[in-house]
Amino acid sequence: MKQLLIPTSKGMKSVMAENIIRNRSKQQLLPRIFDNEYPLTVAKVLHWFEGKLPEQYFYRIHRTHIVNRLFVSEISYNSKLTLTNGEQLQASRRKKNIVSLMTERRA
Repeated sequence: MKQLLIPTSKGMKSVMAENIIRNRSKQQLLPRIFDNEYPLTVAKVLHWFEGKLPEQYFYRIHRTHIVNRLFVSEISYNSKLTLTNGEQLQASRRKKNIVSLMTERRA
């Protein structure tokens, strides 16, 4: 996967895309990137990340979440995703087709 340069309040941070578990938009303009090290707060909208992250691995499952499919351990029948770190995320009704695509790619 590729390396991303992400602007933070302390300057540019280099992050490997493969280490990003999910991006969560909190208050619309402050997505948090969770990688294997620690949470990182960034003043970029999720749309910015959609254009930068490899689309074969990252899926927008909700207006507030982008998920790395490599960190999805389980997908339930009602489109609830369980991540390898134990977090559970619910896909929106409009994004259920994306969840089914994730299921196909995992097989």
